[in-house]
Amino acid sequence: MSSKSDDLIVVATFGDRAEADLAGSALEAAGIEWMVRADDGGSMRPAMAWAGVGYEVIVRAADRDAARQILEIPAKPA
Repeated sequence: MSSKSDDLIVVATFGDRAEADLAGSALEAAGIEWMVRADDGGSMRPAMAWAGVGYEVIVRAADRDAARQILEIPAKPA
């Protein structure tokens, strides 16, 4: 039986896989495990994801607040 902190939740949704992966990289750099959920036909039909909810970045419920803080930081050029 899982605890509520082990539940998975969506912290952000993006229009394409590259954006979702970029957000995931920021989470990974902060030590947060993540994954992308999308109905895109196994990456063979990306338009299917656009017709649905897009590309969802998912984390553990316990990491929700930290993940949202990281994803809200605007990107700045170096």
